[in-house]
Amino acid sequence: MSRDDLIQLEGVVTKAMGGGMMEIQCENDLTIRGVLSGRMKKHRIKVLVGDRVQVSVSPYDTTHGIITYRF
Repeated sequence: MSRDDLIQLEGVVTKAMGGGMMEIQCENDLTIRGVLSGRMKKHRIKVLVGDRVQVSVSPYDTTHGIITYRF
């Protein structure tokens, strides 16, 4: 699967868990468990509860994804 096949969703971080895991509430009432992408870890971009984020989700499993951007 290529990067172009991923679904881009926007949502708000509702819960911060350990290891860079976040719980994200999307606009279409979908709850996703997401992890920080490698670039966000590399550049030390902090994501806190209440931040709007963009999540890349696989079309096969929409319950978890990768946080790729913080607004």
